[in-house]
Amino acid sequence: MAYEQNLDTGESYVAMDLFQPPTAHREAFARALDRAVRKIGDLIPQFGLRNPRISVPGTHQYQFCTADEWVASFWPGQLWLAYVLTGEARFRNSAQMRLPYFQNVLERPDWHDHDLGFLFSLSCVADWKLTGSERARTMALRAADFLAARRRQPMRFVMCWNPMRRDDPAFAAQKPGTLNIDSMQAMALLFWAHAQTGQASFAEIAHMHLQTSAKYLVRDDGSSFHAFEFDPRDGSPIRGFTHQGLSDDSCWSRGQSWAIHGFAQAFLHSGRTEYRDMSARMADYVAGKLPEDGVPLWDYDLPADRHPYPDTSAGAVTAAGLYLLAQGFGRSEAAVRYTALADRILAGLVEHHDIAGLPEAQGLLKEGAAFVALDRADNMLPYGDYYYVEALMRAVGHTEFFW
Repeated sequence: MAYEQNLDTGESYVAMDLFQPPTAHREAFARALDRAVRKIGDLIPQFGLRNPRISVPGTHQYQFCTADEWVASFWPGQLWLAYVLTGEARFRNSAQMRLPYFQNVLERPDWHDHDLGFLFSLSCVADWKLTGSERARTMALRAADFLAARRRQPMRFVMCWNPMRRDDPAFAAQKPGTLNIDSMQAMALLFWAHAQTGQASFAEIAHMHLQTSAKYLVRDDGSSFHAFEFDPRDGSPIRGFTHQGLSDDSCWSRGQSWAIHGFAQAFLHSGRTEYRDMSARMADYVAGKLPEDGVPLWDYDLPADRHPYPDTSAGAVTAAGLYLLAQGFGRSEAAVRYTALADRILAGLVEHHDIAGLPEAQGLLKEGAAFVALDRADNMLPYGDYYYVEALMRAVGHTEFFW
């Protein structure tokens, strides 16, 4: 995390010491974090060079990634977090053994989309920050170049999705002009590249993308569209819609979580308070929509006749983002409020969904909703696992990560 000076005001972007009030859950969070790290270590010989993708239906066993999976970095990300906590070489070595996978991704431009941010922040940027690996730095900067190059005139954002052969023809036609909310997390790679190189275009493209996202993806009440379609010929806005949520007018909870985390980290990178305020507005919407145990359902607008599947991945990303947001507010009432909201969600995950203590489990959280419309509603998910560890670390006071 860069602790730079805001050139407009001369003030620090970041609260150097996050005030986190004591909570009844602190000991439980620390125990859960220890349990997670032990599980990650136990899984190293089981996974080998494979990266988990999604659980086998009805089990706590993982299926594994093919060569071009967007989720491939979430297991390396967990390994790097475990290395931060323990300093044990086995975590570092296992993470670094995956560099050829990511090198292969770089060499296949047809696989590139906004997920370059996920893929290279949690693998190569992490490696560079923790070991000083020049190979990893070079790979991450190349990925940032590819990501920045996805800006397509006249649209004011980085192109997110690529048309695929398996797509419905209408959806394939939409994709070149579509901005999606998942891409919020990708901007951290561009901010990192700007800090590394001084090349202004990296930050300029990130700000352009974030501002377009704030204008079109976030509704007046703080809820969000999953995606927004533009006319690629002239960049004019067409409509908001969903791909994974309940409906075009509903609020898909994992999409909301990507934006809460993404806007908060953009504030810490840039010092622009509009990003922090947008994250806070979206967090306030979530605060009024959580079920009793604090873990979000897969969509915040589910009617009573729909099965209330939880999405623990949305809960983990939201909790991590709320701690990040609280950090941006420093020692203030808002920091206390958002920390308490994060504590509530994280406590629900720890108490009701943590499976790290089960010997047969190859993951940390159950009941992730990958894609409900495709009957993927009760899964272990590697991104849920990664953000769970990140949230637990933030809950006990860690502030240095790879975003």
